Amino acid sequence: MGMFCFQCQETVGNTGCTRRGVCGKSEETASILDELIRQVRGIALREFRSGRFAAESVDREVALFVVQSLFTTITNGNFDDDALRERVTRAKELAGSDADGLAVGVQAEENEDIRSLRELLLYGLKGIAAYVDHAAMLGFEDPKIYAFILRALAESSHQATADQLTALVMECGATAVEAMALLDRANTETFGKPEITTVKIGAGQRPGVLISGHDLLDLKELLDQTADQGIDVYTHSEMLAAHAYPQLKKYPHLYGNYGNAWHRQSVEFGPFQGPILMTTNCITPVQEAYRDRIFTTGIVGYPGVPHIADRELGGVKDFSPVIELAKRCAPPTAIEEGEITIGFAHEQVLSLADKVIEAVKSGAIRRFIVMAGCDGRHKAREYYTLTARGLPEDTVILTAGCAKYRYNKLGLGSIGGIPRVLDAGQCNDSYSLAVIALKLKEAFSLEDINDLPISFDIAWYEQKAVAVLLALLSLGFKGIRLGPTLPAFLSKSVAQLLVKTFGLKAISTPEEDIRDMLG
Repeated sequence: MGMFCFQCQETVGNTGCTRRGVCGKSEETASILDELIRQVRGIALREFRSGRFAAESVDREVALFVVQSLFTTITNGNFDDDALRERVTRAKELAGSDADGLAVGVQAEENEDIRSLRELLLYGLKGIAAYVDHAAMLGFEDPKIYAFILRALAESSHQATADQLTALVMECGATAVEAMALLDRANTETFGKPEITTVKIGAGQRPGVLISGHDLLDLKELLDQTADQGIDVYTHSEMLAAHAYPQLKKYPHLYGNYGNAWHRQSVEFGPFQGPILMTTNCITPVQEAYRDRIFTTGIVGYPGVPHIADRELGGVKDFSPVIELAKRCAPPTAIEEGEITIGFAHEQVLSLADKVIEAVKSGAIRRFIVMAGCDGRHKAREYYTLTARGLPEDTVILTAGCAKYRYNKLGLGSIGGIPRVLDAGQCNDSYSLAVIALKLKEAFSLEDINDLPISFDIAWYEQKAVAVLLALLSLGFKGIRLGPTLPAFLSKSVAQLLVKTFGLKAISTPEEDIRDMLG
């Protein structure tokens, strides 16, 4: 069977997981996921050879299956071998004989640099797939993005040269920008433009449902079905951003946010006491303390955990098993008290543009530090808390993703009414940070975006963060810091290429990096 996986930041020894994934996946699960990727490549080759790889001719049903299959293989996504085998069976039907001869697994490619570029491209495509699937569930699709995913998979599946793969990687970054813009439009046109909002982080007196992941449509349907049921709904981790959307925050029983980043599930899900709904990736090995209260839906799966089926065309998901269980459960036990302020997506920040520009011109704001991305278990991630604490009071942190849980409750204050932590939302909302930077470049009439008083100090964990990094590089941002480690899938030569071309660098110590960013 064999196993080798190095797609996440926590891979063993920053080299690769070979027996069991740090995420919790078994050798067998890893083998099934490798086979799914092989078959997905076969589907892409079949579509490419049939001429169905241009935007005007792409087969939507096939493309969406490929997208959802890529999304399924993302870290902490699906651990249910039976569900994965069913997907592989369908993939084989669509690929036919075109997957024959394609190698299985990362190590099948012997050339280290070719392997590195192929995996960098694949992980960028997985991140794009996550964004595109969320948008598609809201009825927003772009055939050009589907077409690129199919073409990139097909062209990278055989003997592509390093130059060809490098070009595809850069095109992947540009496509990631388009995918994030598409999802931004899908979310804002469906749920309204995010507003600055204060969110409770304690617990109420009624039974509750805790919803985690990223899928806002699942939350909307859950809120509709729990209305007037005597139940409160709480968000967890990346779902915190939902409280800023007008069409979601209007529900009085959307009580608040419970807990912190995804990796805290093992200690925070037990005290919640009510049912937990996992909507996308970020599920961790399920613990006995809540095993009888957790559900999955969408691409998420876990052995022995009840799965809420996908909605039929034009219909909604049926969350009644979750709701009926909630009615029999005790209210959550509070694990913290207080409030946090969110909702600083690009529309809100740009509405403060005059105030922000004046603060920069007057020297009240010396620099913006983009500390977006993912959180994780690595002890080295304390770096981000220490950096946030160590930044001087004339700096502002721009953030999106669960990395914010390292510092969003530190009470860092404000500058002239502008909070020093501006939370744009989920990792899915990283597009907002790019838009803010581009608008500031325009406002200051700068030729080079790197002349802005902005530094990037990014935390990464999984493949959506890879897509965001490639997007930022494609927009011309240079000097990005990445931590807590550089990706294990970057060969020495590929890493050097990124350093030489884009100034990509690893984090060092908070003191050194603060000094360098402010210098």
